[in-house]
Amino acid sequence: MSEETEWVRIEREIDASIDLVWQMWTDPALFKQWYGPNGMSVPTAEMDVTVGGARKVCMAMQSPERSMEMWFTGVYKEVSAPGRLVYTESMCDAAGTIISPQSMGMPDTFPDITEVIVELSEVDGKTRMVMVHVGVAEGTAGAGGWNQAFDKLAAFAQTLADEGS
Repeated sequence: MSEETEWVRIEREIDASIDLVWQMWTDPALFKQWYGPNGMSVPTAEMDVTVGGARKVCMAMQSPERSMEMWFTGVYKEVSAPGRLVYTESMCDAAGTIISPQSMGMPDTFPDITEVIVELSEVDGKTRMVMVHVGVAEGTAGAGGWNQAFDKLAAFAQTLADEGS
């Protein structure tokens, strides 16, 4: 395994207030509406958004050919509303017991624990969102999944902002 940690960094401008985008990251009901790549739903999002608080999320996919669930757990390391959110992420089973990424088909080099850093700032009435996922390499399926999720986040934020105006 290389000594260098791999990471993906994605920056987006969201046409919504910083408070709304923060809520979309921290309110389980809103989070479930956008999180995950296309074709995935989020039936479970348990989030104690406090420093040291736990999170457990399930992404699910149903198709005529198969159904699949992926569970993730982690701990919030930094919660600074509405500008910065940092949490760890590990694959787990439905009970929240951490499992190896390799048991879910990930490469041997994929770490057991990754870290997600979300930074939000207000720019001209919109929200600049920068997300770094330490341990997920640029150009991987994980990075692609984040981009798809952020497309959904932007569309959902626009819908919510339009409803609120």
